[in-house]
Amino acid sequence: MKQILFAKSAGFCYGVKRAVELAEQAASSPAPYVMLGPIIHNDHVIQKLEHMGISCVNQIDEIPAGTGAIIRSHGAGPQVYEELEARKIPILDATCPNVAKIHQLAIQAEQAGKQVVLIGSPDHPEILAVAARCHAPLIFPDANSIESYLSNHPNLREIPLTILAQTTLTRQIWDSCIGKLKKECTNCEIFDTICNATYMRQAEARDIAARCDVMIVIGDKKSSNTRRLAELCRTACPVILHVEGAADLDSKLLDQAKTIGVTAGASTPAWVIKEVCKKMSEDKMEKVIGAAEEAEEAVVDAPVEEGEESFAELLEQSIKTLYTGQKVSGVVTGITPTEIYVDLGAKQAGYIPISELSDDPSVNVEDIVKVGDTIETYVMRVNDVEGVVALSKKRLDAAKNWESLETARDEKTVVEGMVTEENKGGIVVSVRGIRVFVPASQTGLPRSASMSELVKQKVRLRITEVNRSRRGVMGSIRAVQYEERKAAAEKIWNEIEPGMRYSGVVKSLTSYGAFVDIGGVDGMVHISELSWSRIKDPSEVVSIGDQVEVYVIAADKEKKKISLGMKDQSENPWDKFINTYDVGSIANVKIVKLMTFGAFAEIIPGVDGLIHISQIAPYRIDKPEDVLAEGQMVDVKIIAIDDEKHKVSLSIRAALAEVEKAEKEAAEANAEADADANAEAEENSEADADANAETEENAE
Repeated sequence: MKQILFAKSAGFCYGVKRAVELAEQAASSPAPYVMLGPIIHNDHVIQKLEHMGISCVNQIDEIPAGTGAIIRSHGAGPQVYEELEARKIPILDATCPNVAKIHQLAIQAEQAGKQVVLIGSPDHPEILAVAARCHAPLIFPDANSIESYLSNHPNLREIPLTILAQTTLTRQIWDSCIGKLKKECTNCEIFDTICNATYMRQAEARDIAARCDVMIVIGDKKSSNTRRLAELCRTACPVILHVEGAADLDSKLLDQAKTIGVTAGASTPAWVIKEVCKKMSEDKMEKVIGAAEEAEEAVVDAPVEEGEESFAELLEQSIKTLYTGQKVSGVVTGITPTEIYVDLGAKQAGYIPISELSDDPSVNVEDIVKVGDTIETYVMRVNDVEGVVALSKKRLDAAKNWESLETARDEKTVVEGMVTEENKGGIVVSVRGIRVFVPASQTGLPRSASMSELVKQKVRLRITEVNRSRRGVMGSIRAVQYEERKAAAEKIWNEIEPGMRYSGVVKSLTSYGAFVDIGGVDGMVHISELSWSRIKDPSEVVSIGDQVEVYVIAADKEKKKISLGMKDQSENPWDKFINTYDVGSIANVKIVKLMTFGAFAEIIPGVDGLIHISQIAPYRIDKPEDVLAEGQMVDVKIIAIDDEKHKVSLSIRAALAEVEKAEKEAAEANAEADADANAEAEENSEADADANAETEENAE
C-alpha cells in the first residue's frame, strides 16, 4: 500500500486569500476594476479573475477611464499610490498585512536615519515595493552577497542598520544572513519579518519530504514562495515534482513510489489542489487518496501513518466551514490598530476586533498576542457573503472563567477586576470577562462617599455567590479590605515602637485632632502635634483623605491606642527663637489668647510667650481684655527664657519702660545739645558785637 503525507499548511495563506477575495468582490461590484500587476503569482487564479471580468494591466497608463485599480498582494511603491490619486483612479488595496507592516518598519527606519537592509530577491515585487519607500536600500539575496559587499564597503560595519526580510524567505537564508551581519556590523536593528505561515509551511514541507520517495509541490513556478518551497524539499527528498496543475503529474513516477508527500505554495488555490487530487484518483490511486468535493468521490482504504490524516481529510479541513458559537484555533497573521487577523485554515478569513480581545480596555495588544502566535477564539459571526469570520477571545475567556469563579467562591480566594459602572444599589466589576455585582454595603466606601469614584478602577474582591444558570455573580470588596486591614494591623502592633514613621491617610477630624490610618490601624494626631503654628481647628492643616507622613509618639499595645505626630522636627521653631532672641530683647508680637492671669503672644510661628497681667500695663488693671485684644500687635521685652520647659516670659510694661527710658535719654540728650547750641550762639553774638564796635572805632 502507498502512503500519502499531506501538509496541513498547504494552500492559500491569509494574505493571498484576502487579496483574491477582494478581487472577487470587486468583480461583483458595479464599478469596474483591473489588477495593477498580477494580484498573486498564480496563472490559474489570474485567468479565473480575468474570466470574472478583472483583467490585468502592468502600467497605470493602461487603466481604462472610469476604472479602479487593485493593488497586488505584494504591495506597491508610494509613487504608484500618488499617481493613482492624482489621476483620481479608485484604489482597492490588496496588500498583504504582513507586507504592509514591513513598509511601516522601513519608513520608520528612514525617519530615524538608519540604513535599510532587505534580505530577499532583488527583482521580487514585494522587495521592490519596500525599496521604493527607502532612499538607498541595500538588497541581499544571500549571505555570500553580503560578504562580497562588505569587502568593498567596509564602512557598512559602523552604520546603524535596520534589517528586514522578504515574507517568503527561507529560514535557512535568513539565519545565515543575520549571522553574517551580526558578526560584521556593530549596530544592527533586526526585524524577523518572514511570514509565520511561510515558516510553518516550509518547516512542515521539509519534514514530510524527508520521509518520502516523491514530494509533490503544487504551485505556479513564477511564485517565489512555491519555488523556495520546492528548493527546500529538494534538500530532503531525492525526487521533487513541482507541478502547476493536474496536467503536470507524472503517473509512472508516482506508481513507483511507496510514500508520497504533498504540499502547496501560499498562492495555490484549493480548487487547483483538488484537481491534482482528482487526477491522482483517476490514475488508479483511489485506494490512497480521495478526489475533490467536485468529483464527489472519497477515499476509504488509504493507510496513513499514526497521527496523520488522509489527503482527502486534510484537504477537507483546509476548506472547513465554521459556525457561530464554535471554538476554533488559528495563527495570528497581522495586527492593526482596530483588529487582529487570524488564519483559521478555513475558507473564511478570521479577525478579532480589538474590543473583543480583552475585557481590560487599557491593555496593550502586543502584551497578549503577537504575529505568529496560535490563539484560541470563539466564533461570534460568520459572513459567507464577505468571506469573513468575526472572532472573540474575550468571550471564550469569559466562558472558561465561570468555573474559575466558582472555584474562587468555594476556596474563598481573592480575585481582581475592573469597575465598569455604577449600578442601582452598587457597582459592577468585570472579573475575567464576567459581570460581578457588588452591593453598596460591600464596596468598602463610607456611606457619604460616591460610588462613581470607583469606576474604571481596579479592585480586589471575594466572590460570594455564583449562579451560572442566571448568569449572576455577587462579590464583596469590603471582605477583602477587612481581612487585609486585620493582617496589616497585626503586623503593625507586632512591630510598632515610638519614633517609627508611617505614611497614612486622614480618616476623620475632631475638634482636638485628626485620626490617621497608618495601614490597618488608626492613630490620633493631637491638634498640638499637627503644626508648629498655633491653630484653632485641625482642618486648617489637613483634610479627610489627605496622604500624610506621621511618626509614633507613643503606642499603648494593651489599650490599642497610638499617639502620632506630624510636626517636622527639622523645622523646630524653638531653635529658631533661641538663635534670634535673648533675655532683654524687644520683639513685636501678636496677641493670640487672653486669659484671666494674662495674655499669650506669638513671638514667631510655633513659639508663644506669656505676658502676666502684672506686666501688661504700668498701672493696675482688672482684666487683660481691658487693654489688649486678640490679634493686636504689641512691643514686648523678653524678661525670662526657660530653655528646658520651652517657656518665655514677656512684659509690655518693661518694654514701655525701655521706651520711656530711651525717650528720656533722648530728651536729655536733645536738651543738652540745645544748651550747647544756645551757648555757642551767645558766644557768636558777642563776637559779632565786638567786631562791629571795632569797625566803628576804625571809621572815626
